[in-house]
Amino acid sequence: MSICDREREKHLCSLGCQDCEHFITILQLISIVLLAALLTAILVKGSVVPRSQEHDQEKQHIHQKLDQLKSGLDNLCRPCPWDWMLFQGNCYFFSTYQKKWKESVTACKDMGAQLVVIKSNEEQSFLQRTSKKKGNTWMGLSDAKEEGQWLWVDGSPLQWRNYWSVGEPNNQDDEDCAIFSNPGWNDVICSYKAFWICKKPASHCSK
Repeated sequence: MSICDREREKHLCSLGCQDCEHFITILQLISIVLLAALLTAILVKGSVVPRSQEHDQEKQHIHQKLDQLKSGLDNLCRPCPWDWMLFQGNCYFFSTYQKKWKESVTACKDMGAQLVVIKSNEEQSFLQRTSKKKGNTWMGLSDAKEEGQWLWVDGSPLQWRNYWSVGEPNNQDDEDCAIFSNPGWNDVICSYKAFWICKKPASHCSK
C-alpha cells in the first residue's frame, strides 16, 4: 500500500468517526429533550391534582356556607313572602303581568289572599302611588251585581267616593270594575286586562 493510500484511508476513518460522534451527540440531545418533556409532564400532572382537589374543597366549602345561610334565612321571621310588600301590617303582591278582573280575583284566592280591599286613606295613598309606576291596576271593587252599588270583594260597601277621577265612574260601555288609574280610580269593563294587587294579613313572628 502506498503512502497516498494510507493517508486516504486515515482521512476516511477520521471522517467516519466524526460522523459517528455527530450522530451520538444528536441522540444525546434527543434523549435530553425527551427526558425534559417527561419530567415536565410529571410536574404538571402533580400540580394539577392538588389544584383540582383544592377546587373541589373550595366548592364544597361554598356550598356549605350557602346551606348555612339558607338555613339562617329560613329561620328568620318573614311577615310577608319574598315577593310581597309589607305595609301597615298587611302584605301586598303586585302582579308583573295582566289579567281580567275575575281572573285577578281568582289569582289572589289561589295565593291565599284577595284582590285588594282598601280600608284607610294611608293605604289608598300607598297603593295609588305604587300602582302608578306599573299602569292601570285592578282593585277588589265592582258594581256588577247592581249598577251604582259599589261593593268590595269581601262584601263590604264602598264608604267614600273622593278617590274617583273627575267624571268617574261613568259606566260607559257597561263598566262595572274599578282600577287604579292616573290620577285616581276609574271604572272600566271587567274584561279589560290590567295588573292587579293581592292583599293578605302579615304573619306574626313568635318570640
